[in-house]
Amino acid sequence: MDIYDWRKKIDEMDEAIVRLISQRAEAAKAIGMLKRETLAPVYEPDREQAVFNHVRAVNPGPLADSEMQHIYERIIDVMRTLQKREP
Repeated sequence: MDIYDWRKKIDEMDEAIVRLISQRAEAAKAIGMLKRETLAPVYEPDREQAVFNHVRAVNPGPLADSEMQHIYERIIDVMRTLQKREP
């Protein structure tokens, strides 16, 4: 494969990642609505730690677990902000 082929493959993967992040955002938004209804806090450090633990456990590499967690820290931060928004 040449660089053009690799870049095309990356573009296709990026499209799949965007679709999955959008699906994750819809789920987070629904959870945010439930949290508002039950007066539950948006920030749940135990749940976030469980997500990080899970992501590290299923990480096949080549990214180090700490690098994968860093990506998920940002994703969760964005999802938390989404949950705080009014519907």
